Amino acid sequence: MSRISVRGFAVASATAVTTVGAVVGVASGADQGAGNEPVEAAGTTTLLADIPAGQQVQQASLTDQVVAQSDAADASARQAAEQDARKQAAQDAAAKKKAADEAAAKKREETLAASRGDSRATFPFKASYTVAEVKAMAQQIVGSGQYACFSNIVTRESGWNYLATNASSGAYGLVQALPGSKMASAGSDWRTNPATQIKWGLNYMNVRYGSPCDAWAYWQVHHSY
Repeated sequence: MSRISVRGFAVASATAVTTVGAVVGVASGADQGAGNEPVEAAGTTTLLADIPAGQQVQQASLTDQVVAQSDAADASARQAAEQDARKQAAQDAAAKKKAADEAAAKKREETLAASRGDSRATFPFKASYTVAEVKAMAQQIVGSGQYACFSNIVTRESGWNYLATNASSGAYGLVQALPGSKMASAGSDWRTNPATQIKWGLNYMNVRYGSPCDAWAYWQVHHSY
């Protein structure tokens, strides 16, 4: 069997160093007694096979400990990195969700604002208005959310004629207010300004029924409102 030579073999403890020296001394004495082989000075060349088995085990144990500590440090570093990655991913997901929620809320608010309409909208005065112009006014004042219901009532009450008068009852205007003078609360020009009539009619439906669509639901049952 060939023997592995370890020159300047470094051991981890003073005990190991002492043992190596002793082993070398014993080996040198034995060789000198034989008178056949030259003796190499202690500390120059030490053969691993000459180290007692107990010291070899001790050295292997120290090496294993170093490797184990290194592996544990690597595992701890990996675990910390994974935790940081998970934390960052959670933060990114939360930020993304917050941004999406804010965008959705803004869109809902914009949609709701459009559906509510603008009861304070003003329009240039004209001597007369076409049906298309009156409907455009109603769309802006009433809002898209309730316009269809409002339109259903006005279509059946006056056919979008802001000058319509009921010969038998005296109801007047787009929404057939009875008496027509009620609409003066929305403006003194109630007789000739469709915008004033629309604003009054919208307020009446909101106060009495809750909304134009609630008023339309009532109208479908009673054919009046």
